[in-house]
Amino acid sequence: MFYIDSNTNDVVGIGVDLMRYAAQKAGYTAAFIPIKESNLKDALDNSEYDLLMPFGSAIKSTAGTPSIVTDNLMETPFTLVTVGNRKPSDTEHLRVGMLSSQKGVAETFTQLYPGMTIQMYETMPECVNALRNDEVDALLHNSYVWSYILQKPSYSDLTQQPSNMFSMDFRAGAPDTPEGRILTERINSGIAELSDTQRMAVILDYTSRRLYHYDFADYLYMYSLSIVLSSLLFIALTIIAVQRIRAVRRKHEEKLRWLTEHDPLTGTLSLQGFRRRMTELLREHPDIPYLLAYTNITDFKYINEILGRSAGDDLLRFWAKETEATLSEYEAIARLDSDHLAVLRHIGGEEKIRYDDEAVIDSVRSYFTDRGKENRVQVCGGVYILTPEDYRLCDVDHMLDLARVAEQRVRSRKKDGYEFYNPDQWEKGKRSADIISRLSAAKETGEIEVWYQPQMDVSTGRIIGAEALCRWNHAKLGWISPAEFIPILEEAGLIFELDFYIWKKVCSDLQKWNRQGLHRTVSVNLSRSDITDERDISGCFCDLIKVYGITTDQLHIEITETAFAENPTLLISTTERLRNAGFSVEMDDFGSGYSSLHMLKEVPVDRIKLDLRFLTKTGDPEKSRIITSYMVQMVSSLGMIILAEGVESGEQAEFLKNKGCSEMQGYYFHKPMPVEDFEKLIHAEKEQAPKEGTK
Repeated sequence: MFYIDSNTNDVVGIGVDLMRYAAQKAGYTAAFIPIKESNLKDALDNSEYDLLMPFGSAIKSTAGTPSIVTDNLMETPFTLVTVGNRKPSDTEHLRVGMLSSQKGVAETFTQLYPGMTIQMYETMPECVNALRNDEVDALLHNSYVWSYILQKPSYSDLTQQPSNMFSMDFRAGAPDTPEGRILTERINSGIAELSDTQRMAVILDYTSRRLYHYDFADYLYMYSLSIVLSSLLFIALTIIAVQRIRAVRRKHEEKLRWLTEHDPLTGTLSLQGFRRRMTELLREHPDIPYLLAYTNITDFKYINEILGRSAGDDLLRFWAKETEATLSEYEAIARLDSDHLAVLRHIGGEEKIRYDDEAVIDSVRSYFTDRGKENRVQVCGGVYILTPEDYRLCDVDHMLDLARVAEQRVRSRKKDGYEFYNPDQWEKGKRSADIISRLSAAKETGEIEVWYQPQMDVSTGRIIGAEALCRWNHAKLGWISPAEFIPILEEAGLIFELDFYIWKKVCSDLQKWNRQGLHRTVSVNLSRSDITDERDISGCFCDLIKVYGITTDQLHIEITETAFAENPTLLISTTERLRNAGFSVEMDDFGSGYSSLHMLKEVPVDRIKLDLRFLTKTGDPEKSRIITSYMVQMVSSLGMIILAEGVESGEQAEFLKNKGCSEMQGYYFHKPMPVEDFEKLIHAEKEQAPKEGTK
């Protein structure tokens, strides 16, 4: 971008030429000098300079003076260079080497890629040595510099990676003073007159037309000293020959790679190419549900013998072309061998499969009859639905084997058509896809509702709160159980989207009840998948409280006991932050796990929800009563409130009351109910409450 011309000792480069043209158009004559300081922040405090380059954005000087920057002269793409053709495998933890003069760029890079580490070096040779010695995985600089530097013969083992890590603006800057603002405004007028053609001409001039100048060390690297001294012409011819050989070799390698990854007859992927492409798609799109189809023509050998091999080849080309016309960029097709085709497809439901069967397979079946011959083609296929484990392992050959098993069942019955490797798996996958794809629309249409199950104080007979529960009346599937859709959404990584929607609805209801003079408390569930290192759950609930104007005591946060057992450290810290913010935290389903007593000792919660169903459902009733009795006593002794849930009979309620547990929830009192019914209930209770001053 900037360097000293060895012939004239002038500062030259892409940035210099672009600024010179802009300055001329603005009516200035620009003189370029290297700054004396080690960085731009120090240079901003030196009044000797009118403008400084390069800036990505405005910064403050070392003395604290703000700066003002010009419009963008050009976009500067930054790319990585590695040894050989080795591509960085773990970009999340990449070790990157950079020149110390690029500290400003390094700050931007670490913000974009926080998992990567940066090592600074004074010179490019130091950078290259560090790369070759495996001190770093890659080097980072702008593409224009690489186009020049990588011409150095001793760097021929280095390769510029094609993907652009990020781009930075190239601007000039000055102190933010009246004079600086006038100067930048005039320079901006000159920049505005620069055309894209002029910019590209300058860039090409320095990246393509001005070739790297070899020094003495370069010649020693390429040739022996005697050859260098004998003839410069020979050197030039040798360089040209090497470049041509490399070009031919690259073309040959690309052609060879294409031939190995594609089928020469149909132009589709070969088995090798299909393995690579399918692995890429599964890793890049783990959220897309896929199926794998394996199909073949049952009487293909007969077609070749009776109609000729050319007729069979024409049929295969037609089949491949018709199939490819229905595929998106996220799908793939391959001819594995002979008449066997494999297709990776996005699951679109039975309708889409029937459409593909009619649009493609039917045309294949009638290929010869449509052309005046009597031969009808028979096609059979097997379909395998990919599982989450398939995305993780990416064993393409194993998945093809399973699809082939389903195809062989069709072939063994001498039938035409397709069969699923596991029909139950298909139905389950289709139902899961319907649930996942409908979530956003369901929130908008009101299919997802918040129901409330009242919580009672049996000593007073009054409602002391409620638990918010989710119910879904799916537009296609009807009422679906939370036991079905919650695990599906958890596996798809969408449970937080559902939970946050429920929390908002609860806060909205609480706001409405407050306005009606009904100050109520509601317990909301926090899924274990909601709690991650990256998500601030406490801040999320605090924001909801502010938005809806309710108080922290109106929201109780329920977390299951099993969730604490699975990830105690993170969940305990989350619980502490919630309690410090003023929220009450409840341990839900207490007694259903295998570490209840340990959790009581470790977890800072306000209320324990004793799952009565797990203690009384099976086993010795007398032992269940003893365990329940001591649990109530133990929790109370620890200074925690206890609420029994799952109370289904008056006998259970009376027993719990006698043992000191007065807060209860269950079908004996109320079943979960829509919000309208719950509102009628709490309004009626308010009306029945004794008026102030009466006895």
